[in-house]
Amino acid sequence: MPSTRRSLLKLAAAAGVAGQTSWLLGAQEARAAAPEAPAAADPVTISWLEDGGLGAAAGSTFGVPWTKGTHDEGTDFALATADGKAVPVQTWPTAYWPDGSLKWTAHAVGPAAAGAEKFTLAAGTAATADKKVTVTRSGSRITVDTGVIRAVVRKDGGKLVESVTRGSTEIAKQGRLVLLRQSDLDDGDAGNAKWEKFDGEISGAKVEQDGPVRAVVRIDGKHRKGSRSWLPFSVRLYFYAGAESFRMVHTITYDGDQEKDFIRGLGVRFTVPMRDAAYDRHIRIAGEGTAPAVGFLTEAVKGITGLRRDPGAAVRTVQVKGEKLPDPATWDQRVTSRLQYIPEWGDYTLSQLSADGFTLRKRTKAGHGWITAGGGGRANGFGYVGGVSGGLSFGLRDFWQKHPAQLDIRGAASDEAEVTLWLWSPEAQPMDLRFYHDGMGQDTYPEQLEGLNITYEDYEPGFGTPYGIARTSELTFWANASTPSAETLVRQADAVRMPPQLAAAPEDLTKAGVFGGLFAPVDRSTAAKAKIEDQLDFLFTYYKDQVEQRRWYGFWDYGDIMHTYDSDRHQWRYDVGGYAWDNSELSPDLWLWYAYLRSGRSDIFRFAEAMTRHTGEVDVYHLGKWAGLGTRHGVQHFACSAKQQRISTAVYRRQYYFLTADERVGDLMHALVDSDETFLVLDPIRKIRTEPYTPDRHALSIGFGTDWSGLAAAWLTEWERRGPKADKAEARLRSTMETIAAQPNGFVQGTGLYDLDTGEFAVADKPAVGVSHLSAMFGLVEMCAELIDIIEMPAFKEAWLDYCRYFNATKAEQAARYGSNFGTLLLFQGHSRQDAYAAAQLKDDQLAARAWQKFFKSDGYTSATDWSKTELEGPSVLEPGYENLKVNTNETALFGLAAIQNLALVGDKIPG
Repeated sequence: MPSTRRSLLKLAAAAGVAGQTSWLLGAQEARAAAPEAPAAADPVTISWLEDGGLGAAAGSTFGVPWTKGTHDEGTDFALATADGKAVPVQTWPTAYWPDGSLKWTAHAVGPAAAGAEKFTLAAGTAATADKKVTVTRSGSRITVDTGVIRAVVRKDGGKLVESVTRGSTEIAKQGRLVLLRQSDLDDGDAGNAKWEKFDGEISGAKVEQDGPVRAVVRIDGKHRKGSRSWLPFSVRLYFYAGAESFRMVHTITYDGDQEKDFIRGLGVRFTVPMRDAAYDRHIRIAGEGTAPAVGFLTEAVKGITGLRRDPGAAVRTVQVKGEKLPDPATWDQRVTSRLQYIPEWGDYTLSQLSADGFTLRKRTKAGHGWITAGGGGRANGFGYVGGVSGGLSFGLRDFWQKHPAQLDIRGAASDEAEVTLWLWSPEAQPMDLRFYHDGMGQDTYPEQLEGLNITYEDYEPGFGTPYGIARTSELTFWANASTPSAETLVRQADAVRMPPQLAAAPEDLTKAGVFGGLFAPVDRSTAAKAKIEDQLDFLFTYYKDQVEQRRWYGFWDYGDIMHTYDSDRHQWRYDVGGYAWDNSELSPDLWLWYAYLRSGRSDIFRFAEAMTRHTGEVDVYHLGKWAGLGTRHGVQHFACSAKQQRISTAVYRRQYYFLTADERVGDLMHALVDSDETFLVLDPIRKIRTEPYTPDRHALSIGFGTDWSGLAAAWLTEWERRGPKADKAEARLRSTMETIAAQPNGFVQGTGLYDLDTGEFAVADKPAVGVSHLSAMFGLVEMCAELIDIIEMPAFKEAWLDYCRYFNATKAEQAARYGSNFGTLLLFQGHSRQDAYAAAQLKDDQLAARAWQKFFKSDGYTSATDWSKTELEGPSVLEPGYENLKVNTNETALFGLAAIQNLALVGDKIPG
């Protein structure tokens, strides 16, 4: 590192003014290069991922990337349909290129965008909306008005949403959170278990956006009963101009004692005023199906169909349609005179306790028996309660996928009904997060390493804790002016199941050069390319089918996939130590996101979305001493004692955030900016060190691979988002890049001693070789490509290209360059993408040829791999399906990434 530059970094860090670092470094670089004129930008094509639910959209937010230097900060954008009709849109930046130009922008549209299939987005003046969303603040209340509905949100107390009105009619009120805690499980005698009710209590609320098209309110707090507060929550409410609905993103973080804090029920509850006559009150509960064939329970609180006496066909038809009945005086009087004898059904429950079955029942009121009202397989998680003068539609996304879930309606025959959407059904077994075994005598590191050698589980007492893991759920609510028609209900239910999402085309994503330029649109122009595309399609379909075949569902599990297959049992190794849940091992998250970016396929997007929601929440700690670290793969998502940056890394969240502007994922990445501090708490390689080591703030042993790539991802994201710690993040990026490059052997050195205060690695006195086959496989490849693209630092680029060139080189070549070879290595196919990257950067045809040779003929899925399916049925398996004994997630992720990146970088050099 040049001495002047190093001194500036140290001075800025010591003074606590990281912003000066950014200014000083930027000033040096600005003098070195004249500014370039912004390039002209073509309009970007925007379309819906799926057609379903557009008419019922609560609005949609989407992200668009821009080529470096194309648009200046402050550029406004206009959205129009394919036929030129202007659509109101709200725009804000989510990332910048280092030259200050826009890298990513987010755009919000309301229901005005429904109905059109394609749009164009370009620089220009946005159309003015007929209805705007407005936010007013008064004391302890925040009022949001979409132009159709008005919601009053509290900043304190126990009611998150005080009221929801449409016009002068109050549709819902007292929106609150409910938690049922059970103190013991009794393990076989649940009848003696005791439970207690906690209510959500707000600690604060703030407006994050206030229109004109989109408004966002964030509410934070904990669940309280008496003097105890626990289970922190973070709730965001989303409102769009002209919408009759609002969306809720609900996150809980577990901070209980796994031995005695068992969640019996977790829900969101609203009170719904019931103003209409009992026969004009309606219940609608969705069953199975997708638009246009969603099944529904369609009933009135007081039904007048099927009676012994007939009120008249016209009257019956109107009630089933949900419209206001004519005056009972006009009915057959044999019915009118006996209305008081017709039961009023006020309570309904739909419970989904597994992925494969729901039950629906009802009763007249508390204290009386339940009767079965139906059942089925997979409910949509959607319902409506209200009357002809208005009511509330409500839905919980991924209802059956994240079982056990439940919908309750209570008191619909009274003046006020109560609706509860249970994220964890109180009818299910209580949530049991206890560790799954007793340690089996693994008290010392040597014993634990022996355990690792048999079950691949890295066990350590006290480390298998759920304390600090989180889970996010998504809900949507509609304030209807009357009972919705069947067609409207179907659209609403479909919008809950698959929220409408707009997206840019793969060609535009590629052209922008984001994410390191490591992908290109799907290309089947030659037989060799088409064959690889077929194999990529096979692998994605295989995992999508395995989720269904193996039932990888459940509140804490949905979104993850398994690690390794057991060919003897024809089963994934769900119960064998570190072979069970994958927890992002070798970057399947990246494989899926790059697969989406190049294809635009909605099914891949939704699969990757579910994985991002899971791995960023459940596999990572958000509270406690390990906050900022994730957990290695295991039987339970939190079971393994390896808590590392490679799992929590922002590398796996960036794509979803920039494509959707999702604030929750943005929170997760921002929380990682200071995660270098975690190396003071936990040494990632404590069990295999041979030399004495005590964490030292000024000399922390941090690897240049899986450790640094995670830190760099958080710093890069914070810097390009211009987050509150952007200056510190930029300084850390630059100082670590420079001091890695300054090592005698660059990346091959393996590790360095890191100073938390200066943000630098100490430069080693002598060269060393510390290469692992895992070092680059958790996002380092992708991070280095991005960093080299945006930061002009020749020494860093040279160090990285050397690592890329020599990993797959011969041992003799390695020894000639670095003094010794790299030892026994694995994952050559996964590393072929580093050959491809170096080949593209250096214009080296020999490296390109080696990339394809290692891709086709080393390890992983080779050119000899059998891509067939073997059908499975009982009694050898629990459920019929199919298998391919070659498929495992490590090789799938690396094959997928290598195929995608090799095609993008050296696709023109593919043999055959």
